[in-house]
Amino acid sequence: MAKYLISFPSAAMVVPDEEWEEVVRDSHAVIEEAKAAGVYIFGGGIDEGVPPMLVSATGAVALGGYPWATALNGGFTVLELPSRDEAIVWAARIAKACRCDQELRVFGYDPQS
Repeated sequence: MAKYLISFPSAAMVVPDEEWEEVVRDSHAVIEEAKAAGVYIFGGGIDEGVPPMLVSATGAVALGGYPWATALNGGFTVLELPSRDEAIVWAARIAKACRCDQELRVFGYDPQS
């Protein structure tokens, strides 16, 4: 089975204030369903209040990520599923709960992971 990343950038979540409680409830419900189905690996949101750090091979540390890269933010879920078609179904369920489109990517197979 492959592991799939289902994610969205922070700017994609445009939800009226009065709907946030419902979005939180619905998104947590989908995650609980993924856990019950045994496909949930990990999920969460990037804490945008904590800036990234760039750590070199020498151990040198610099505040901030790659200066040329787009900022990484938003939320993500990693699921282990038997097919891309099933990943699309789960991504659609998460999109509906979060009220925003989700990006779907597959992790490359690594027998050591």
